[in-house]
Amino acid sequence: MLPEKLEKLIGQIGETGMFEVEKGAIKKYADSIGDRNPLYWDDEYARNSRYGAMIAPPGFFGWPTQWNTTMPFFSKFREKLVSASIEEGFDKLLDGGSEYDFIQPIRAGDILASMPKIIAIIEREGKSGVMLFSTLETTFINQHGVKVAKYRQTIIHRK
Repeated sequence: MLPEKLEKLIGQIGETGMFEVEKGAIKKYADSIGDRNPLYWDDEYARNSRYGAMIAPPGFFGWPTQWNTTMPFFSKFREKLVSASIEEGFDKLLDGGSEYDFIQPIRAGDILASMPKIIAIIEREGKSGVMLFSTLETTFINQHGVKVAKYRQTIIHRK
């Protein structure tokens, strides 16, 4: 049975993060993943494409305009979930994977608001004992109010 402290976290929404998508950052990200698609590199090519502007490669949401942790996806909100699971004895963490839904192209110049939410915490019995699977879902909305992507991260918590 899921501890009450953890059950109360399901459905909670964390602080909104802001991300700025700029051309130089798109090019650096595309370079880092080895993607030479001209939609990520060539302004003129991208402007004449069906997108009308340079777009970001899938998985790039720009740079956070501010954050108070070591990485933008390791927010105080995520830490609240991790701390609660540790208090309940689930002190070993494992990355359970990430999923993305790319809904609309993210364009150079976009400002994205990211809104994280704990959508599930499920208890399962495994060979080594009880485990928790928590899922955080972050929705990205651009400056026009259009939902552009969703990111889901699963964390496995073990005793």
